[in-house]
Amino acid sequence: MDEAELSHRRILKIALPIVLSNATVPILGAVDTGVVGQMGEAAPIGAVGIGAVILSTLYWVFGFLRMGTTGLVAQARGAGDAPETGALFMRGLLIGVAGGVLFIALQWILFWGAFALAPASDEVESLARDYLRIRIWGAPATIALYVITGWLIAFERTRGVLVLQLWMNGLNIVLDLWFVLGLGWGVEGVAIATLIAEWTGLALGLWLCRAAFKGNQWRDWVRIFDSARLKRMLVVNTDIMIRSVVLTVSFTTFLFVAADLGDVTLAANQVLLQFLEITAFALDGFAFSAEALVGQAVGARRRMTVRRAAVMSSQWGAGGAVLLGVFFWAAGPWLIDLMTTSPEVRIEARSYLIWVALAPVLGAASWMLDGIYFGATWTREMRIAMLQSVAIYVVALFVLVPTLGNHGLWLALMVLNVTRGITLGLRYPALEAKV
Repeated sequence: MDEAELSHRRILKIALPIVLSNATVPILGAVDTGVVGQMGEAAPIGAVGIGAVILSTLYWVFGFLRMGTTGLVAQARGAGDAPETGALFMRGLLIGVAGGVLFIALQWILFWGAFALAPASDEVESLARDYLRIRIWGAPATIALYVITGWLIAFERTRGVLVLQLWMNGLNIVLDLWFVLGLGWGVEGVAIATLIAEWTGLALGLWLCRAAFKGNQWRDWVRIFDSARLKRMLVVNTDIMIRSVVLTVSFTTFLFVAADLGDVTLAANQVLLQFLEITAFALDGFAFSAEALVGQAVGARRRMTVRRAAVMSSQWGAGGAVLLGVFFWAAGPWLIDLMTTSPEVRIEARSYLIWVALAPVLGAASWMLDGIYFGATWTREMRIAMLQSVAIYVVALFVLVPTLGNHGLWLALMVLNVTRGITLGLRYPALEAKV
């Protein structure tokens, strides 16, 4: 890939299917919240929310498989090393399935530890445990899907990612409505619907990545278990794992602190978090384009192409962030009413709408720089920047929450996102110089 091949058209061709596919994920979360919200109680909303956050926290320990796969496969592709792209795919799948099986085996102690840290009410905890006991059986499929998504993005086959997400989330929504509103299965119905969608999604994803199985590259065990390649993958993925765990724990802490402020505040924040998920997933579309294009440029060792890919994709990300902020401010009250029928939750959520309107603009730099760094596999610097940012976030929590309550909690989250952008931005010149 050379600089001349880069264009806004190419960036949009990569990004738009991702924007559309990622948008279905928070839509699913909103439907989950909305379906149980029709029960007219705060506890089921909080249970689904806290249960989903616990699983997301656990699964995202292996989130490095998505980011690491994209960066490493894109660089192998840019360097013209086709056999390594298949070997990377198999390495990731083996790790993903093993990780999922481990979570199933350790579910009792994992859930015990999670609820020991979450001061939710007895009713919320009981419902959340019912949800988790079902959902955990989808762990191998969910983690393996990180690898599939990363591989497709690296090859710029983002329409495949869109097809995959539309299938999984569309099926999940249909089953949600049937199981919860039709059959009255409540929180357990939401969990069963997600479990079915996860396993059928894995089958479809493997079919979409069928090119990785052509020839013998996918079963070249000497290459797959090559010590030098394994070491590089281990170093990259370990840094990403540490960074992702710290970030996920930060967001989980946000929800747990909200739980300590009461069931209504917990439910309101869970509703508003759907807005943040829409933001992250929409901007990730442009960040993923940066991952693929920057990764290929790094593999081809073309410094100016790295810069152009980073700048052009970031321009689209910044524009999208402003549009999202305006949309949330204008349509937020209507969206809140759509997701819950509880009067007290509606009132509480409206009180904090300003924060989700500001979040896209304040967090745009951090999301785009994440994509650039993942593509370049500059993961050590990402890990260091994240640890610095979270340290500031923790201080903000201790200072702001006792004095400002839930407003302080949201302000601390904004501090985290801004700090992430600053710490990564200061390191970017060195990244470019190393290509």
